[in-house]
Amino acid sequence: MSATRMRSRSNAHGHEEVIPGTRRLYDDHGNSLTSDSSLQKTAAGIVLVPQPTDSPNDPLRWGLWRKIWHSLLVLYMVGLTAATSNNAGSGSDGVNEEYGISYDVFNTGAGVLFIGIGYWALLSSPLVHLYGRRLGYLISLIFNIGGLIWYARIDNSGGVVWSQLFVGAAESVAEATAQLSLLDLWFEHQVGSVLGIYTFATAIGTYLGPLIGAYVASGLGWRWIGYVGAIICGGSLIVFYLGLEETEFSRDRYIAGRGQIVTEAEQPVEKGHGEVDAEKSLSIPVATSARRTSISHKKTYLERIRIITPAPNLRGTGFQQYLNRLWHTLRVFTFPAVWYAGLQWGFQQSCLTFYLTVQEDWWYGPPWNYGSAAVGNMNLPTLIGSLIGCAYGGYGSDAFMQWMIKRNKGVMEAEYRLYLMALCTLIFPTGMWLFGIGSARGWSWPVPYVGLGFIGFGYGCAGDLSLSYLADSFPDMVLEGMVGVAVINNTLAMVFTFIASPWIDSGMENCFIVLGVLGFIVMGLSLPMAIWGKRTRKWSRDRYMTFVEIRDGFSR
Repeated sequence: MSATRMRSRSNAHGHEEVIPGTRRLYDDHGNSLTSDSSLQKTAAGIVLVPQPTDSPNDPLRWGLWRKIWHSLLVLYMVGLTAATSNNAGSGSDGVNEEYGISYDVFNTGAGVLFIGIGYWALLSSPLVHLYGRRLGYLISLIFNIGGLIWYARIDNSGGVVWSQLFVGAAESVAEATAQLSLLDLWFEHQVGSVLGIYTFATAIGTYLGPLIGAYVASGLGWRWIGYVGAIICGGSLIVFYLGLEETEFSRDRYIAGRGQIVTEAEQPVEKGHGEVDAEKSLSIPVATSARRTSISHKKTYLERIRIITPAPNLRGTGFQQYLNRLWHTLRVFTFPAVWYAGLQWGFQQSCLTFYLTVQEDWWYGPPWNYGSAAVGNMNLPTLIGSLIGCAYGGYGSDAFMQWMIKRNKGVMEAEYRLYLMALCTLIFPTGMWLFGIGSARGWSWPVPYVGLGFIGFGYGCAGDLSLSYLADSFPDMVLEGMVGVAVINNTLAMVFTFIASPWIDSGMENCFIVLGVLGFIVMGLSLPMAIWGKRTRKWSRDRYMTFVEIRDGFSR
């Protein structure tokens, strides 16, 4: 996709304005747009954004089962890397008994893990544009194999810490490239559902990783946490090499012309309460099916599974383009929506360290005296809560968006998703208080478990809604936006990881009370974002268009 999607034609009033994240999807009465018969729509009349081309290589034109297969591969990678990056603590007791390595070393390793995730996501992001999506997944699996084997052969503190750097770098592909791969395959009106499933895949790995690790450590010994993971990654490397096709597609090369969904009207004028002037409607440019260039040949199987798919205008090895893109990517930190999503996701990741630490360090002792399996089972209510939260923030937010769009005379505003954050803002802090206070006071079933379920709901809901909001707001900047989110959220998580144990030791109950209050404040930022988010998008519009044009120009 290109910034040319953003350009608007002058209307009868001579006015020209388009705001990213504000698009007309229906007419004023909520009916399907019929003014341009060349636009492709769903059976329900929703305009397909982006518009599919006639190229047989366009992932948007793939058959349903082919799309599902590739989505499952990507989601499997998301869950796998989340699991391997969260199961190191399951072996901490065994490592401590065998080598006397303290639990603080594992906390340091967790901090290094977050550095590996966030900053390798940044460093590797230009590779996705220059050499294709597949390369990132294959590199990730190789990194994971190396890190997990290193973990299995730990005999000193350095091994604990540095093995996590490679495991973290492996997970970085799930922080940005995975979202881009999914959105290569699905349309804009499916974003919430797609990212909801993505968030749930993250939750599955995050919560089942420690559970599986605990069972492996109990049955086979802590070293097999690394060996089993490495064996699984080795098998996955073969499957991904043979089964994952390249989804990078230079859409602009196959579209010579551009169209408008509505060409005769200007930007909607707000009248209050989210309504728009009935006499004015938004002109949203999308690529139409008209005037396409000649269709390319259908790629063979071997072409579709090449390790590297060079950008159409890659110059030489692309090293200079890599450096230019890397520097250019740093501009994403000037977009408020990136910071908003980064803080939401980052706070969830930060709190993850606290409640997993309490489970692993406290529930083995009195009054619970849990074993490894019982502690691992504590991740099940969190996972169940995440499933509910992802459904609410995914499919639920897509349905809510369609209802709000029709209510708003057919015009979509990206902020509509944020209305659903109100429930998360209440439930997540409550979960932190129930679990933290309950753990500090020795409460047993069911209160701490209910708290974990509430925490899981917030994890699934807040991540999904904030990432979907970012993708809705700046659809041509998905990769770079998610990279910015990855850097922000993992930096925040790294800081909280280093202070987690001392803070808990100073007073667990007060620690979780403060975390709950912070959660209420951070998630409460959704209210000002829902009110003023459109203004920030309008303020960012020119920089967004310039960002995409400069980025795409690096390949020319």
